[in-house]
Amino acid sequence: MSSTANATLGGGCFWCLEAVYQEVDGVESVVSGYAGGDVPNPSYRQVCTGDTGHAEVVQLTYDPSRLSYRDVLEIFFTIHDPTTKDRQGPDVGPQYRSIILHHDSDQEQVATDLIEELEAEDVFGTIVTEVEPLDTFYEAEEEHQNYYRNNPSRRYCQSVISPKVTKLRQKHADKLQ
Repeated sequence: MSSTANATLGGGCFWCLEAVYQEVDGVESVVSGYAGGDVPNPSYRQVCTGDTGHAEVVQLTYDPSRLSYRDVLEIFFTIHDPTTKDRQGPDVGPQYRSIILHHDSDQEQVATDLIEELEAEDVFGTIVTEVEPLDTFYEAEEEHQNYYRNNPSRRYCQSVISPKVTKLRQKHADKLQ
């Protein structure tokens, strides 16, 4: 039995990140939720106002013997725009910011090193992704879990999520289940 690790990431709508990471080999679970804010147990409606300080995030449980934390982050940077503050496509507000919430100092170091490398290579330009310690993760309501799997024909799923899943399949085919 191998040990697991957690990663908590926000890169726009949590439905997008959830759909992508559910296809990645080594990821054992993906839970949509909220983190980075100062209101205890926020609801989706509260977070959507942009006033709670929370970002929509996913918390992954993964097997580090099959998928490294750096791999998790490389996928993260592939599937969202880390150069737009408080915005991902049609989703606007601080709840959609690009954020890595590290669980320990090793994760923090991997995140900051990767951002420095991507900026030095001018892959994206200036990266605005926040790197902060995870304080508390709040699981989102049940209707936000497995959203893409449960609603694949919805317009948002087709126009916003599906292209991200396609991009994952093209750029990280070697990391798929």
